[in-house]
Amino acid sequence: MLKSISKLAFAGLVGAAMSGSVSAQEMTLKFQSSDPAGNPNFILQQGWAESVSEKTGGKVAIELLPVESIVAHNETQDAIAAGILDGHITDTSYFAGKDPAFGLIANPVGAWSSPDEMFAFMNDGGGKELMNELVEPYGLHFIGATTPGLEAFVSKKPLNGVDDLKGLKMRAPEGLVQQVFAAAGAAPVNLPGSEVFTSLDKGVIDAADYSVFSTNQAQGMHDVAPNPVYPGFHSMPLVEISMNKGKWDGLSDDVKAALEESVREFSLSQVAALAARDLEAVAAAKAGGKVTVSDWPAEERAKFRTIATGEWAKVAERSDNAQKVYDVLTTYLKENGLMQ
Repeated sequence: MLKSISKLAFAGLVGAAMSGSVSAQEMTLKFQSSDPAGNPNFILQQGWAESVSEKTGGKVAIELLPVESIVAHNETQDAIAAGILDGHITDTSYFAGKDPAFGLIANPVGAWSSPDEMFAFMNDGGGKELMNELVEPYGLHFIGATTPGLEAFVSKKPLNGVDDLKGLKMRAPEGLVQQVFAAAGAAPVNLPGSEVFTSLDKGVIDAADYSVFSTNQAQGMHDVAPNPVYPGFHSMPLVEISMNKGKWDGLSDDVKAALEESVREFSLSQVAALAARDLEAVAAAKAGGKVTVSDWPAEERAKFRTIATGEWAKVAERSDNAQKVYDVLTTYLKENGLMQ
């Protein structure tokens, strides 16, 4: 159920959404992000929003709102279908409760070694077609994908390979990420991000799947968990940029192409910006002398992926859509030498 709002506010939002098509000069689309204001991802997303008006020759403007501005982070899909929002920038896994296929395509744990690999799949390997098969029945159209990049791993204990995960008390999000780490022998628990630092500090957990290295560093995670794994070996979330399908269908072909191009350009700039921050943060952490960064060898990453793929297969059994995602994904990985 959508977050409760007053009838007056609801009417105003719907009116604003409908009025977007009135002006031939500029349609203003209201998008909600899954990131809070001030977050590095949100700041970069604002740059994308500002670029859209120029890209479309003034025909479309994006009003970008931070997480929870109008509805909860996992309610944006319904809000877009209802016309309360026009679009969102969000982690696709938030909708795995509707169909496990969303969780599998959003973060096939262990699948990607770099953002470029994921972008190639999404743009040219069948990923965007899969996404639209998933979201269009819910009244959305998928424009394109971005990602903050491979998430690092924070740990109080040295972790040099899969065997070191056995019995490890760690925070992991509910769903496939938690499922894969459990299969690898870890003892994952579901904690909100706001409790990760305190839980590490007090010894409630010894490690955490949390965010990219630079964000972990900025939030002091390495002060209490000085054995991070970087580059990450597990999680790289797909962040979708989607909008109301009816409004998308009403756009001219040149505007559609401009929006798709704006997302492709934004995804590359976001990855580059955060990767540069990660490198600076890693150098600073190493220079401080209190942090030991582990880079898992290829054979250990392969072991983890083998465990992960077994869990992908289990998710595939839960819906027809999930099975299709699994089939397309694994075929692509094998054909491109990314999976044995």
